[in-house]
Amino acid sequence: MPQPPHRRRVVVVTSLIVVVLVTAMVTGLSLGPMNIPFGDIVGNVLSHLGLGHSVVSPTQSLVIWQIRAPRIVLGSLVGAMLATAGATYQGVFRNPLADPYLLGVAAGAGLGATIAIVDLGGTTGIPTWTPWLAFAGAMLAVATTWTIGGRGRFASSTTLILAGVAVAALCTSAQTYLQQSSTVSIARVYIWLLGSLSGASWSRVTLLLPYVIVCAGVCVASARALDVLSVGDVEARALGLPVTQVRFVVIVASSFGTAAVVSVAGLIGFVGIIVPHMVRLAVGTSYRRVLPISLIGGAAFLVVADTVARVVMSPSELPLGVVTALVGAPVFVIILNSRRRSVS
Repeated sequence: MPQPPHRRRVVVVTSLIVVVLVTAMVTGLSLGPMNIPFGDIVGNVLSHLGLGHSVVSPTQSLVIWQIRAPRIVLGSLVGAMLATAGATYQGVFRNPLADPYLLGVAAGAGLGATIAIVDLGGTTGIPTWTPWLAFAGAMLAVATTWTIGGRGRFASSTTLILAGVAVAALCTSAQTYLQQSSTVSIARVYIWLLGSLSGASWSRVTLLLPYVIVCAGVCVASARALDVLSVGDVEARALGLPVTQVRFVVIVASSFGTAAVVSVAGLIGFVGIIVPHMVRLAVGTSYRRVLPISLIGGAAFLVVADTVARVVMSPSELPLGVVTALVGAPVFVIILNSRRRSVS
């Protein structure tokens, strides 16, 4: 059995991730079509804390606090929830390839969003009610998956995964049919499906914050139970763990939180797979370390990715899902190769 990492190593890794997150936030406030010097950003932030005097103009202050700051905070919430949900799914299913979209969350949200956008007809833009239908679609898909594969005497993680695959296939088929029946809406559907934080605002941050706090909190609080569950269902029950109840609670929390962030930001892949794997490589496999550090790491990863999406083709921007895929896919291949070498 591998030895747990030294406490000092955990502290160092956590501190580095926090530094990356803070640096990414300040950099995100600085970069964009209107570049604002890094030092001026720091001074403006400190002035809001009652320390020093700000030298930025009113226009720059408006850009910082009403456009870029809510986007960075929203990205932090989305990344934190996706990474935490990914680590939780991997623990509850004992599957290192599990991610927040495993139980049909992505397909259900995509179907809900497609219904909203197609209903808009030939006009431009995405309707304001799209997040609500995306959220409803995601939760309906998860509820259907649990009803099919999570209940009954023979329910297990395998039956849940198979049910999720079936529900996702059904939702994707319905989504494809709607897209083909309204070809003028295809471009808008794909823009939403690729994910973006361009519509960020403080109202969206306020809307999403309670969901992330509660759902991510439940996931992190379940860390000890996930460590016990990692030995297997039979052994966990022998140790007194109510396996079915634990699985239900953490799946609901992970799926509910994922549905909330997906309804606001669209579908953003790889965060829930890459971040927990990188954290495990750094601090070991115990979920008491993996979950809280993944929460911080997910926030840092998505803030960095969103900053790249905004500036690499400025004044245009790449879809956020494209950036996370470009970064996440190679990293994922490297992680798989390293795991293969460690096993052999």
